[in-house]
Amino acid sequence: MLRIKRVPTVVSNYQKDEAEDVARRGGCGRNCLNKCCIEGAKIPLYAVKKLDKITGSKGLCCEYGNRVPPVAFLDSLLLGEWEDRMQQGLFRYDVTACETKVIPGKYGFIAQLNEGRHLKKRPTEFRVDKVLQPFDGNKFNFTKVGQEEVLFRFETDEDGDTQFIPNAPVDVETSPSVVAINVSPIEYGHVLLIPRVLECLPQRIDKESFLLALHMAVEAGNSYFRLGYNSLGAFATINHLHFQAYYLAVPFPIEKAPTKKIITLNEGVVISELLKYPVRGLVFEGGNTLQDLSDSVSDACICLQENNIPYNILIADCGQRVFLLPQCYAEKQALGEVSAELLDTQVNPAVWEISGHMVLKRKKDYEEASEENAWRLLAEVSLSEERFQEVCALIFEVIDTAGAEENAEDSSSMPEEHGDASLEEVEGNASRPPQVTGTQECLVLQ
Repeated sequence: MLRIKRVPTVVSNYQKDEAEDVARRGGCGRNCLNKCCIEGAKIPLYAVKKLDKITGSKGLCCEYGNRVPPVAFLDSLLLGEWEDRMQQGLFRYDVTACETKVIPGKYGFIAQLNEGRHLKKRPTEFRVDKVLQPFDGNKFNFTKVGQEEVLFRFETDEDGDTQFIPNAPVDVETSPSVVAINVSPIEYGHVLLIPRVLECLPQRIDKESFLLALHMAVEAGNSYFRLGYNSLGAFATINHLHFQAYYLAVPFPIEKAPTKKIITLNEGVVISELLKYPVRGLVFEGGNTLQDLSDSVSDACICLQENNIPYNILIADCGQRVFLLPQCYAEKQALGEVSAELLDTQVNPAVWEISGHMVLKRKKDYEEASEENAWRLLAEVSLSEERFQEVCALIFEVIDTAGAEENAEDSSSMPEEHGDASLEEVEGNASRPPQVTGTQECLVLQ
C-alpha cells in the first residue's frame, strides 16, 4: 500500500456558499481572484524563459547551463506551498488519509479509495453533449476562489532569465496565469493551472495556453509530476479553462503501454498509436522545438473541439510525451449503453482514470479492485476501432503532413504478453467492441 505524509485538515471557510455572509475586506469582501479584489494584490510570480527545446531524461531545460533555478520549482515552491495550504485547512478533506494501492497485474493500475469526494466536489453545471460552450459568469468559475488558494503566478517570458519574485504586484490589464490548489484533491500536490484567469476563457484548448502547460511540465523536471486536461463532455466539471496536475511517485499504466509509430511530421513531431491498452489514443513526442510539439497537439485538440468530440490529455515525461485520448463514455451513459454494474461505481473516467489512476468512491470497489475490473471500465471509454480511425483522419487533415514520413514500426517499449487468460479475454473484447450503428455511435455534431 502506498503511504504519504498525512496532515490534519479542516474545511476552509472560503468553501462556504456565496450567499453566506463574509467579513468585508474591500472589493466584494471575499478576497477573490476577480478584478474587484485582485487590483493591487501581490502574488508570487515564477517567470520562465520560453524554451526552444527540452533536453535530458528529466526534461530539464538547457537554458540554465551551470546555473541553478531561482527556487526549486516542484519541491520547494509548488509542493511546499501546497502543504502550507493544507496546514491552513483550505481543502475539503485530507486526501493524504485516503488509502491507495497498486493493483497486481502487468500494467499496475493504481486504486485510491476516496469515499465522499463526489458529494463534496462541485457538481457539473453544463451540458455534457457539447464540447464547446460559452463561458457563463453566473456559474462557478475560478475568479470566485479566494486568493489564499493561489500558490503563485506562472508565466513565460520571451526575454530574460527564469526568475522568482515573492511579492509581485498584479496588473489586471495583463491577465495573470495562476497555479491554485484543487480544494477537492485526488492526490498529493493536486493543483490547477489557470491560464489568463481574468479573461474568463471557456474550457477549450488554445495554442498559447497549451504551450504554457508544457512549460510547466518541463520546469517541474520530474516524471512523477503530470498535467492533465479534460474537455467538456469528457468529465471536465468547470467551464473555465484550466489544467490539472499532481505528483504520484509510481508510473501510470498508460505510460508503460506499447505504441506504434504512425507518422513523423516535418517539424520532427512523432505521432504514434497506443497498443494493448483499453483506451485508444494518440501519443505525440519529439519535435524540433517545444513550440512544434505544442502546436501539433493543440491543432489536434482544436480539431476535436470543432467537431464536438470529447477528449482528455495527459502531459507526461516532463513535457516530452503527450497522450491525446478521444472518448465517448458520457455519451454512452446518456444512451443507456453502460451497464448498471459500472454505473454503480460512480466512477467518471476522466484523464487520471484513463491514465490508470482509479479514484474509487466505494470501499467494496476498492477491496475488489483488479486489473480486469479496471480494464473493463476503461474499455467502455474508448472509441471503437472504426470510429477511432475516422477521428484520426480528421486530425491528420488539419495537421500539416506534407512531406511527412509514414512509418508503422512498433516501439521498443512493448510489454511482455499477459498470462491472465481472463484479462486476455477482456483485452480481446476491448479491441473488438460491439459495433453500434447510426446515432448510437460516438457522434460528431456540428
